[in-house]
Amino acid sequence: MSMKRLGRFHGGLHLDDHKAESTGEPIRTLPPGNRFVLPLHQHIGHDAEPVVQPGDRVGKGQLIAAPHGELSAAIHAPTSGVVTAIEDRPVPHPSGLPARCIVIDADGEDRWAEGLPAPVADYRRLDKPALVARIRDAGIVGLGGAAFPTDAKLRIDKNSIETLVVNGAECEPWISCDDMLMREQADEIVSGIAVLQHLLGPRETLIGIEDNKPAAIDAMRRALAAARLDDTEVVVIPTLYPSGGEKQLIKILTDKEVPSGGLPLHIGIICQSVGTVHAVHKAVIEGEPLIERVVTITGDGVRQPRNFRVRLGTLISEAVEAAGGYAPDVVELLMGGPMMGVALPSDELPLIKASNCVLASTPANLRRHHDAHPCIRCGECMKVCPAQLLPQQLFWYSRAKDYDKAEAHHLFDCIECGCCDYVCPSHIPLVQFYRHAKGEIRQLRREKEKADRARIRHQLREERLAREKAEREARLAAKKAALEKKKAARAAAGDNEDDPKKAAIAAALERARARKAELAKQKNEAS
Repeated sequence: MSMKRLGRFHGGLHLDDHKAESTGEPIRTLPPGNRFVLPLHQHIGHDAEPVVQPGDRVGKGQLIAAPHGELSAAIHAPTSGVVTAIEDRPVPHPSGLPARCIVIDADGEDRWAEGLPAPVADYRRLDKPALVARIRDAGIVGLGGAAFPTDAKLRIDKNSIETLVVNGAECEPWISCDDMLMREQADEIVSGIAVLQHLLGPRETLIGIEDNKPAAIDAMRRALAAARLDDTEVVVIPTLYPSGGEKQLIKILTDKEVPSGGLPLHIGIICQSVGTVHAVHKAVIEGEPLIERVVTITGDGVRQPRNFRVRLGTLISEAVEAAGGYAPDVVELLMGGPMMGVALPSDELPLIKASNCVLASTPANLRRHHDAHPCIRCGECMKVCPAQLLPQQLFWYSRAKDYDKAEAHHLFDCIECGCCDYVCPSHIPLVQFYRHAKGEIRQLRREKEKADRARIRHQLREERLAREKAEREARLAAKKAALEKKKAARAAAGDNEDDPKKAAIAAALERARARKAELAKQKNEAS
């Protein structure tokens, strides 16, 4: 074991890990199904933009939606087939709202598309922009659950990073996809680490793995020894939830704290999950975009829990069927673990880049849902909060919609780990209040930004109209002044060329008046 001195984050919980249920068998590759549903929003940031239309034939790995803006991620066809629709469909999201999706009907050939990037055996011959572009084009995001576009983390100055942290903690109960990936594909994970080291130039690389994963620890150490990476170490950490949280793992491994509202980058650290690092290897070394991932299908509600390598866009129902189907008394379905998972209304939803686990619960392993009671101010939530927040105050301010005070108490530092929910004797769904408050604040910010943009556009328009008016008046004044100056110059020179013209005009006017008077006289005489 590593002799590195470990830090300790505040709070946390010791939970039954329930890993053994799904780690008894190797990862099984799930054959591609007949239909794939691919949401355009599978990541933090802007939706991807479709580059295909219904009726188009696509090959496996072909780009079907391009990243839009700096913070976005590409989406690729998980198999060959025909695009049958681009439409709103139900997706696994806490809001429960439908989202735009690309639907592909497979042709059964599973044929790779032409023109995909060639594998790169020696990634060192590529410069940093080319490597980052390759990772962006592959659609890689954080596969630990956050789904933050990976290329956005890598667009920094080389050698500004002291520590690369590789997250293999996988602390939430029941989830074991990273554990099994490290056991079976440690060499490819280490290869991905080498690519990131080449990009970032860190002084050290720390691979954090909880001590309840001895097989993964041994596999990673053997792979590291074979690769002979400098300044790279597997660090075994105590099993404590949520040690896999980015800030919590950094605290354990480096004893450094990410400042409130800050990023690991601000203290010279970048953190990537083992799944993400493995995807980097696939993209750079093997030339494959992110079209599949390892997903844990588990819980007492499935007959044969295990891990599957699944094509993105596969329906959850197909994965559950491959795990033996449901047990008779299944009562709840989550995407994710029991602490941070999202309740699913149906299994006819697609597995996406952020899908690390599908948990089917029975009454025996279901977290009891009780009626909430008034807060008794026991302070237990504060004791277990890994972010050192005041959950009680955050609850009051969130419930009262006093968002200024909620933000002043660092609402957005909450990682929504669920520790406070777990220990609350009043059974208050604290995290739900925090999520709702965050959503409301983000919506208010968007509305304010929209109003500010409209106000700025109006101000600019008013300024432009005033400027154009002033310019017109200035041109007219200049023209008038020039005419007056010209007239004065002519008068001074005795030039009266305008006098004949004026006389002719005056004579014509006089003739018109005389003619008018004559006609009036004739009319009077006739009457």
